[in-house]
Amino acid sequence: MKGQAPVVEYLKELLRGELAARDQYFLHSRMYADWGFSRLHERIDHEMQEETEHADALLKRILFLEGTPDMTPEAINPGHTVPDMLRSDLALEYKVRAALAKGIALAEQHGDYATRDILAAQLQDTEEDHAYWLEQQLGLIDRIGLQNYLQSQAS
Repeated sequence: MKGQAPVVEYLKELLRGELAARDQYFLHSRMYADWGFSRLHERIDHEMQEETEHADALLKRILFLEGTPDMTPEAINPGHTVPDMLRSDLALEYKVRAALAKGIALAEQHGDYATRDILAAQLQDTEEDHAYWLEQQLGLIDRIGLQNYLQSQAS
């Protein structure tokens, strides 16, 4: 099924963003594991898997709409400390949230309601799961202090 060119092009941009999110979460999860923060590793590894699922859904939709996917991830901005990593991941989620909202509006404008629904599901996951959890972690660091937070994340 031939899709509307603006929608397909925008899906390609979203795909590149999801691939970047996957890569950043992949790196951060392995850094947490290396540092002994098993709880952070498990959660961020889970987020990496969800970003992979988001990328997969976008990839399938692009192919269905007869587009040619661009599998080049956007540049990532990894952190070097736990708070920096959490802030960097949250900034990425905010960027993804804005991009998804724009994509939903674009899909609706072009009458592509199946794409809109895919993006809306991803937006809900981004807002209610990913971003919310990261905001909670940064709030915990502020409330209980970094050392207490890190101790709670160790195995």
